Amino acid sequence: MKTDATHAPPTIEEVAAAAGVSRSTVSRVVNGSPSVSPSAVAAVEAAIRELNYVPNRAARSLASRQTHAIALVVPEDVTLFFSDPFFASIVAGVGSRLDGSDYILNLFIASDDPGAKTTSYLQGGNADGAIVVSHHTSDTFIDRIATALPVVFGGRPVREREGDYYVDVDNVRGARDATDYLIGKGHRRIATITGPLDMPAGIDRLRGWRDALQAVGIPEGPVEVGDFTADGGLAAMRRILDAGEVPDAIFVASDLMARGAISTLAAEGLRVPDDVAIIGFDDSPVATTVTPRLTTMRQPTLLMGAAITDVLLTLLAGGDPPHVTIMDIELVIRDSA
Repeated sequence: MKTDATHAPPTIEEVAAAAGVSRSTVSRVVNGSPSVSPSAVAAVEAAIRELNYVPNRAARSLASRQTHAIALVVPEDVTLFFSDPFFASIVAGVGSRLDGSDYILNLFIASDDPGAKTTSYLQGGNADGAIVVSHHTSDTFIDRIATALPVVFGGRPVREREGDYYVDVDNVRGARDATDYLIGKGHRRIATITGPLDMPAGIDRLRGWRDALQAVGIPEGPVEVGDFTADGGLAAMRRILDAGEVPDAIFVASDLMARGAISTLAAEGLRVPDDVAIIGFDDSPVATTVTPRLTTMRQPTLLMGAAITDVLLTLLAGGDPPHVTIMDIELVIRDSA
């Protein structure tokens, strides 16, 4: 199949399909990695010739030089990035691994990449690889970055594709375990404040809550969508109360939102956990500074940042790291439930 002026140029995914290999294998071939078998190299090169595929400038430059820069791309609002301790912990984990390497870290906070500045910069060969955390369904610019250089995702990608690399926790299981704990404490009117439902973490934590309730035949309580911020949790809790039904327990999909929910309950004279039990998610520093101290699901964000970086450094060294790494999560019981 040859392309012509009336057709879009072939993509790396089409080359992979024609060669019968993964997208990451094609990327390694065009980047000059020595970790690809001769037969795979031959298949990819034949597919490239057949499709008239032209690797982008970043891929060509990576074959001959290195920038020794790693891009950390956070598709979020600046205010959220600096207020959410999740990001601080991830950055600290990334930095702990890069400290012992030749690489430096470049940070890009780009909620929607206005003007395609981040995309153009990274497609221009200005980094050897990228780490992407906290991505949404609307963040299509991430797809373009992923075709230009090796990418490892913090969290399951929104549009997961064969060959993607990511490090995550089992968000479904975490939410299910939290809800099971509330059920085991005798609660039956269990609400949830979800994360954004355009993010895998938000979707998966809602699913885990539902799975736990359905497993024991308990009707679903109120569901309100939050945004992983304290203000979002405060507003979501207000909507639950305004609907006229006070749940006896709430699974909240982040500690920051749980803090906001507790503030709303306190303003209404409702006590935690006497009137309403609350479980959060993260075990961030927020969990022990809020009153009462928060029962929460602990995810090892510092170790996640380190693990994400290890995967990317292995890729850049021509190695073959696991595509999917799922890290342990655990319930930490404190005063709120």
